[in-house]
Amino acid sequence: MAVTGAERSRLRLLVLRALVLTLFLTLFARLYYLQVVGGEDYQAKAADQSVRDIVVQPQRGLVVDDMGRPLVANRLSWVVAIDRSVLGKLDQDERTKLVARVATAAGLRPARVEKKLLDCGSPDAESGTCWNGSPFQAVPVATDIDRAVALRILEQPEDYPGVVVEQQNVRSYPAPFGVNLAHVLGYLSPITEEEFDRATEQDDRSLNGASVVGRAGVERQYDEWLRGMPGYRRVSVDSMGRVLGDDSEIASTPGDTLVTSIDAKVQSVVEKELARSIATQRATVDKVTGRRFEADSGAAVVLEAKTGRVVAMASQPTYDPEVWVDGISAKELSRLYSEKAGTPLLSRVTQGQFAPGSTWKPFMTAAALRNGYSRDSRIPCGSGYRVGNRTFKNFESGAYGVIGFAKALEVSCNTFFYSIGHDFWKKFGSDVDDVDARDPLVEGAQEWGFGSETGIDLPGEASGRIADRAWKRAYYEAQKKYYCGIAKKPREADTSDFLHRFAREFCIEGYAYRAGDAVNFSIGQGDTMVTPLQLAVGYAALSNGGTLWQPRVGKAIVTPQGEVLQRIKPKKAGKVKSTKAQLAFIDDALKGVASVGTMSWKLGGFPLDQVPIRAKTGSAEVYGKQSTGWVASYTKDYVVIMMISQGGTGSGSTGDSVRKIWETLYGVEGDRVVPRKAAIPGTTPPAKLPTFADDGSILPPVTAREKKAGGKR
Repeated sequence: MAVTGAERSRLRLLVLRALVLTLFLTLFARLYYLQVVGGEDYQAKAADQSVRDIVVQPQRGLVVDDMGRPLVANRLSWVVAIDRSVLGKLDQDERTKLVARVATAAGLRPARVEKKLLDCGSPDAESGTCWNGSPFQAVPVATDIDRAVALRILEQPEDYPGVVVEQQNVRSYPAPFGVNLAHVLGYLSPITEEEFDRATEQDDRSLNGASVVGRAGVERQYDEWLRGMPGYRRVSVDSMGRVLGDDSEIASTPGDTLVTSIDAKVQSVVEKELARSIATQRATVDKVTGRRFEADSGAAVVLEAKTGRVVAMASQPTYDPEVWVDGISAKELSRLYSEKAGTPLLSRVTQGQFAPGSTWKPFMTAAALRNGYSRDSRIPCGSGYRVGNRTFKNFESGAYGVIGFAKALEVSCNTFFYSIGHDFWKKFGSDVDDVDARDPLVEGAQEWGFGSETGIDLPGEASGRIADRAWKRAYYEAQKKYYCGIAKKPREADTSDFLHRFAREFCIEGYAYRAGDAVNFSIGQGDTMVTPLQLAVGYAALSNGGTLWQPRVGKAIVTPQGEVLQRIKPKKAGKVKSTKAQLAFIDDALKGVASVGTMSWKLGGFPLDQVPIRAKTGSAEVYGKQSTGWVASYTKDYVVIMMISQGGTGSGSTGDSVRKIWETLYGVEGDRVVPRKAAIPGTTPPAKLPTFADDGSILPPVTAREKKAGGKR
């Protein structure tokens, strides 16, 4: 039966109505699901788009000296940050204008602000300037802006979309008594991507993408204690990233306080005296070279002789630790590593390696006394000592006839010790091919800790170098190809006669440990190197009866509430094998150096009867450079070491400053000792820790007298 046109129209209408009804029912079902079934979930997601999580960085722990004086603290600083998610919503012209506006307000160049906004790892990023934190967090672009500028930006949010201004804690350096202490304190820099990934894997919640971590000094060594635990703040924002108000907050936990053994008053004097001696030598003409001393670097350290604790430590050249606070530029960083500027970032106390010169002789004496020589041994002290076709001469002394060890140390007779070094070489090591030949002087040096790290609680310590047969063989194998390459070619115009001749000799027999090497070793010359800290540890052992201590800067870890979490106790590194009688003999001889020997002209009128100083001077010759001057000295309480590279003789370059340090330590005025004038109350460092009061203040340790009086100061 045929379907009429009217029926077909009705059928199409029914299908269309059914389709519309189906679509309506589907839409209704979807709306019902969104609003009723999944409403709460979507409502929460919508709310999430209007709130932002901000990491609240914890206040980093303090670093204080032995009296509780703050060496590193925190201060509130107005910080300007830019939210890059808002910045990305602006067109290029608006973005450029906003960055320029912020830069002008903060007193910066727009290009520097742009660099701070770059992610670390991007092609144009600069280390120390780029952003290494979360992409969802505002990037700090200016620190320490004026309060008036901060308020102006806050009052004009329409002109500064996505710009966050708030007060944050940044590192500060109170510098009690004007101390610098940069190489001990260290510095901070942003966490790297690798460090952040590692912290995430280890579920270390104390670190986040915006954290700063210690890179040197105690900031690095005790970073885990100092860094604290971050908190989180949720804030409501509008579509332009402007903060509307707080939503919720999890408070951060401040870091712990590090109490050090440094005494700021002593540190101040040590720093000033080192700088003064360097300045004096740079203005003094070297009679050997006919030009002024370069005095290119120097170091000084004061240790507690009985414990190895560091009381003061100074290195020159130095730098201002504040330079790291607002992010260091590539230019500033380059200067810190620059050899032309003296490599200020290098700590000469723990990382500088220098020939010890005659300060080495007490340890050679100890080795000789343990290997066949006696306190009564007598050896000629002539003006020169012949080895083969070469005469090795005295540097600081003339000829004194036949003398003993005590006199040899007193007048610093090189030829006396040349004879001992040559004697052991002939007895045990005349076969230059025998790498394993015995050498009592090398064994003695190693016994006193030289050639190894001291174990100080500061990162990056150098180990020094014992230039024995094994070292010389290894050096030859490493350099043979280079020097033999020079030796095989005719001398070129840019190659000196000396270098070409040296290359030929080195290529043929650079591995050979000859008699000349042995006699040089006996007086701390040649390729042997020590750090000033290693020398201080050795002299501390001479003072305390032979115990080698691992030096310590840290003394205790204390919570912000004043609870002692950990006491950092001195740790023994070893004990020398010299007998008490041998050590007493050397000790008495070094007392003579201070009273009538090479240091006596700098100690005239000093009350040695009340403060019996022992000392040894040294002047290490370095090929192509001026002499390195040393003074090593100690009492029963302290060790004081000072040296200046290319500064001349030991006592001549540093003697006055070493005396001033001793006067400071014991309260010496003229020829009298006035204990109440000593830099440290009671003359020696306090055994107790500073007192942490309930109001947050830190007071000096309570003395025995104060404790007896009921704690009254």
